[in-house]
Amino acid sequence: MQAGATLTSAATITGEQVRNLQGESLGKIQDLMFDITEGKIRYAILESADFLAMSSRLFAVPWKALKRDGESRGFRLDMDTEYLRKAPGFGKDDWPNMADAAWRARIDSFYAR
Repeated sequence: MQAGATLTSAATITGEQVRNLQGESLGKIQDLMFDITEGKIRYAILESADFLAMSSRLFAVPWKALKRDGESRGFRLDMDTEYLRKAPGFGKDDWPNMADAAWRARIDSFYAR
């Protein structure tokens, strides 16, 4: 993505690296979930990095929790690896019902710390 760009395609964002504030890789953005009623991205689906020992785990990270990394291509998430290990996750073949308000509240609360 070009520096200063505020409009981009979903294909450009998928595959981008997510790092914590210490520069450790947390994983890559595998997909994006859009709220079509509000017309905005609601969650980035993070595929965990291998060091988390959860290579088959996915995490729905609220889009507002991610910050564009101005130093390199990718995003930053203010979360250490130990805390991410406790995040509600799901398997590649076992996606949650993201339309469920209770599920969304639990996810949003976890990342709002």
